[in-house]
Amino acid sequence: MRIQAACLLALVALPTLCLGLLEGLYCGKEDCYDVLGVTRESSKSEIGKAYRLLARKYHPDLHRGVEAKALAEEQFKLIATAYEILRDEESRNDYDYMLDNPDAYYAHYYRYYRRRVAPKVDVRIVIVVVLTIISVIQYYSGWQRYDSAIKYFATVPKYRNQALDIARDEIQERIQKKGKNRMSKTDQKEELERIIRKVIEEKMDVQGGYAKPTLWDVLWVQLLICPYTILSFIVWHGQWFWRYTILKQPYGRDQKLYLVRRYLKMGQHQFNAQDDKQIEEYLHLELWKRDNFEAWKAEQDEEMKKKLAENPRYKAYRRYMKNHGPGRITFED
Repeated sequence: MRIQAACLLALVALPTLCLGLLEGLYCGKEDCYDVLGVTRESSKSEIGKAYRLLARKYHPDLHRGVEAKALAEEQFKLIATAYEILRDEESRNDYDYMLDNPDAYYAHYYRYYRRRVAPKVDVRIVIVVVLTIISVIQYYSGWQRYDSAIKYFATVPKYRNQALDIARDEIQERIQKKGKNRMSKTDQKEELERIIRKVIEEKMDVQGGYAKPTLWDVLWVQLLICPYTILSFIVWHGQWFWRYTILKQPYGRDQKLYLVRRYLKMGQHQFNAQDDKQIEEYLHLELWKRDNFEAWKAEQDEEMKKKLAENPRYKAYRRYMKNHGPGRITFED
């Protein structure tokens, strides 16, 4: 009798084992295709149509009685699970793989729970968050560089003395107070540094990479105005070609400085960071003319060679290179 019962149990479990259906995965011991009444060749639209028909049929609100409602709710959940699996292309492929490879138990569990556990984050949200973080860091770093530049100028005697001369009246009024409101020496020193910093910020035009940051410089804004930037670039070069190549109009100051900067291979901020005297020297030497620039560049290179030749460290380096040659790394080392 016991043998007959065991055989009967094996016969009942045999179909699910052969089909590769596992409890706790996908639709459990039920075939998701059979649950929806479709086949593996059915399209997404056919699967969606079958799901909507069965969902209306087994919706718990359409059944009366506790037992009928409970059975309908269980079937409704199974139908919803089957639809969620078969409507997604990747999960459907994993399910088909399980049906085709019933012996790969561990692979089925891995594929199933990998998709369940893996967070489903919209790529657009990730891009927005990354751009926002980069923009915030960029803006904050810009303020740090600007603050470092102001602190540096406040320590340079030339700019510090100029700031003291400009704010002398304000310094005398705030620091040399009498009576109860008289400031301590520590407070006077802090107030003096604050006034000097304020004057330098107002009078000093910091250029280059240490310039005062603005929201126009951050990545987010640059991306938003990118179409306008590209259009402006095209229009600017078109006007340049028309005015100075076709019509042969004379260069203005800005156009001359643009040519000098291009010959020097400098960025806008780097070029603007130079002293005004240096800029005026470029204009005085007419370096916007290619021939003048080439001659001036050759002179600068020759002077640099002479300075290096007189530099003790450079002489020592040349002697070392002459005696030992460039360093080499071999497998024997």
